[in-house]
Amino acid sequence: MLFIHEVHRVVGAGEEEFEAAFRDGWMPMLGDGDDARLLWYCNHAHGTGPAYNVVTVTAVRDGQAWDRLATRCQSGDLRPWLAATDELRHGVEAKILLPVAWSPLQEVDLDAVPASPSEHPPSLYLEDTGWPTAPLDDYIRFWGESYHRPMQSVPAGRRLLEVEASFQPALGAGRRREAVLWQKILDHDRLLGLLTHDTAPEHKAPGTFMHQALAYRDRWESKLLRTSTWSPRW
Repeated sequence: MLFIHEVHRVVGAGEEEFEAAFRDGWMPMLGDGDDARLLWYCNHAHGTGPAYNVVTVTAVRDGQAWDRLATRCQSGDLRPWLAATDELRHGVEAKILLPVAWSPLQEVDLDAVPASPSEHPPSLYLEDTGWPTAPLDDYIRFWGESYHRPMQSVPAGRRLLEVEASFQPALGAGRRREAVLWQKILDHDRLLGLLTHDTAPEHKAPGTFMHQALAYRDRWESKLLRTSTWSPRW
């Protein structure tokens, strides 16, 4: 299973038209086949980063399915849609991701993913991307053992967030030393506290995750993303 992660820099005046292009175009057109499905359509929450940034994640069955999808976009039925969509964005950065060994999300039942929109409340996600100085495999292992596993021991009702997936770029399809955490925010009140207060000293002391993580990386980026009200996954 491959995951196409795209960051779209949308033309501000075309924001609604761009969203409609994915809701009424990309999502149902992928539904006409069994190679791929749109999973998430997320807006970068205003006030937390660049304006009019959209993040989409599309699941693709395998490498052969990706080849067919790429051909459809380059010279097939999806070419007109792609050309029209390009007019609504300043640019797009894309990478093809693979789930890491311990990621909760490994496979997607594409037949079960909606290919037509239905309304639901939006959700918040935190996307963390890290660029380690340590070997990538060591960093991914550290995330699994020292971050994800301890989080699973916290009762569901007390968790700030839930790790739904963790990815790394496929060979030749992104930065080598990079890993991504895809996390759903469960407690919005605690998120507000996280944003308005610095990390307490005891949470950065030797032996804590924040302290130990510095042995693997000191460059990472968080994005606060809000799903659309029709995103297939939310």
